[in-house]
Parts: sequence; C-alpha cells; structure tokens
Amino acid sequence: MAKLNKKNVDNLRVDGKRVLVRCDFNVPLKDGKITNDNRITAALPTIQKLISGNGKVILCSHLGKPKNGPEEKFSLKPVAERLSELLDKPITFAKDDEVVGKNARKAIAGMNYGDIVLLENTRFRSEETKNIDSFSKDLASIADIYVNDAFGSAHRAHCSTVGVTKFISGETAVGYLMNKEIEFLGNAVENPIRPFVAILGGAKVADKLNVISNLIEKCDTLIIGGGMAFTFIKAQGGAIGGSLVDNEKIDYCNQMIEKAKSLGKKLILPVDTVVAESFPDPIDGKISVMTTPSAAIPTNMCGLDIGPETQKIFAEAVKTAKTVVWNGPMGVFENPLLAKGTIAVASALAETDATTVIGGGDSAAAVISLGFADKVSHISTGGGASLEYLEGKTLPGIEVIQDK
Repeated sequence: MAKLNKKNVDNLRVDGKRVLVRCDFNVPLKDGKITNDNRITAALPTIQKLISGNGKVILCSHLGKPKNGPEEKFSLKPVAERLSELLDKPITFAKDDEVVGKNARKAIAGMNYGDIVLLENTRFRSEETKNIDSFSKDLASIADIYVNDAFGSAHRAHCSTVGVTKFISGETAVGYLMNKEIEFLGNAVENPIRPFVAILGGAKVADKLNVISNLIEKCDTLIIGGGMAFTFIKAQGGAIGGSLVDNEKIDYCNQMIEKAKSLGKKLILPVDTVVAESFPDPIDGKISVMTTPSAAIPTNMCGLDIGPETQKIFAEAVKTAKTVVWNGPMGVFENPLLAKGTIAVASALAETDATTVIGGGDSAAAVISLGFADKVSHISTGGGASLEYLEGKTLPGIEVIQDK
C-alpha cells in the first residue's frame, strides 16, 4: 500500500455546487446529550473550507446501530445543534426517516451558497450497510460532488462511503481529516523514517493476527504488551497463571517469533507483570496488586498491566525510534492502579521527537483520557479502519475516490 494520491478538498471548485460530505458523527450520547464532540470538531476544517468556497454543503453520517429502521435515540438532531454552536451558523437538520425523502429534498432545494444541511442517520435506511444501489442513487441525486471525510467508516463498503461514488455526476475527493489519516498512518507504515518501532497491546491476539505479521515485515522493533502478550509468553514456555490466553494461537505466536528472528527484527515482550487475583469489578474499583516475573505468574493470579522493569525497557526502545506506531493499551488503563504501563508508554511517546501515531480505538481513548493528546503527532479517528490500514489492506472508502 504505497502512499495514496487521492483528490482532496483543495483540488475542488465548489462554487454554487451541491457537495455531499460523508462525516463521522458517530458520537457518544447520554440522555440525548453528546458526551464527547471530538469527531464533530475534527470535521470542521473540511466543512469550513467548502462553505468558504461557496459550496452548498450537505452532510451525512451514521450514528450507532439502529436495528429496525428509524429510532429516535439514534437521530442526528443533537449533532446538528452542536455543529451550529461550533460553526456559529444555522444548520438545517433534515428530519427525514427516508434520509433522502421529501423533507431532505425540500431543504436542499432551498439552499443558498455557503448553507449547510445535515441529513438524518444514514442507517435509518436498511440499504445503507448492504450497499444497495437504491439508496446510493438517492444520495447521488442530491449532490454534484462527493467528499468522504469519515476515516472511521472507510473500511466499510456502505452506500454512503462507497456506493454513492458509482452514481455521483461530478468529482469525488477526500476531506482534510481523511487526508491526514492517509498521510500519517500510510507514511508511518509504508515510508517510515527509521528506526521504526511498532507497539501493539490490547486483549486478544486474534484481533491483530494480520497486523502482527504485517508490522514484523515493516518495522525494526515490535513491542507486544497488554493481554495479547500472555499468549506469546506461554508459547515460549512461560507460566502465565490465570491470565488471558488464546490457546488456539500458540503456534501462530511461535511462527511470529521465528519470523521476527529470520527477518532480523527485534520482538520485545514483557519481563514483569502487575497481577491480581481477579479482574477489577467495577473496572475502576479498588484492587490488591503485586508484581511478578511475566513468565512466572502464580496460578491464582492474572496479569493486568506491564510491570516497572518492562515499562523501562519499552520506553528505552521508543527513545531510539524516529517513527512510532502504537495500537492497544498495555493494561486495564481504566483502573488507576493498572494504568501505569499505558501511562509509561504514552509518556515515552510524548518525550520523543519521533513521528508518533496512535492507531485509534482503546489506545486513542487512553492517550486522550490520560492527557497526552497534544504530545503526539497524530491520533487516528478510526478503530477498525486503523487496524485494517496497519494490516496493509486497501480501505474501500478510500479506494473509490478519484486520483489526482
């Protein structure tokens, strides 16, 4: 996957044109209120660029997973209200269960240059996730130009991310957010300044099989922490007590250890582990912990974070890097007693002058919640999309966009 050369919003002339923009407004809601508006603020530069160019800007997004057609709790109305506040500009919310029905078409017909209309949740149409032409045609019929700025959905071939591009009459392009993701994630993996250190954490080896294999080929050093490290430690004959393990992936882990050796790559595993008798319940509740060697965890204990010696080893490896990609926390970071490993890795990334890319999902949540967001080069907005990018896959939502 070489660096992509896709059209972006700077290559478009939108004066007087209707521009359909696929955003990622899949924000967390509680009692109808948005609890985190990061995804909305991330979309603002693209929206502002298009309205300043006198485009008629039509925004669309999914929100949540409505099961049986339209559900009020998944309406994008709160997004329209927040967007209006952030842009200090009225937003027309096209309340329309058909998404592109009478209400939406009437709102779009009445638009002036620089106006914004937000469509209802694209998943209110059952065709959306199945990429059925009828809805793709509806979306294409209300616009002259299509822009995809939803990296978090770029790995899904849906009507609003892929299907619409078959029927749109004019140009297609990526927005600023998508362009940034392509440049940072793509360059970090495909054209890294070396040494290139990749850090993988999180719970399951199975979730990251292809990522591990691809990154061993691309990086100079691969660090493995979090719950997935225990399957590797067991594969090497270590005693891991009651820690999380995927026994079906023992052989795979041995293959990856051998692959790293044969390619002359460093593969670094934890040497000490913070353990407890059980997983904390509630997740941020008080818990009694101790530190043991990673390969000698007592049978009545389970590993929940990397230990202090491992923190030092991982931090030293980061210091030598010019490019770092990190996906997955080192432990149960939601608990203060078990967040120290993740904090140590985040601190090491914050202190280096290397290009540092956080690959979405839990590692992004950890970096943001622990206060390191402004200390890294880029935090990806896509969990599943980031993983597929790190696997070396071409994402359908990017592939269909016109080249420059």
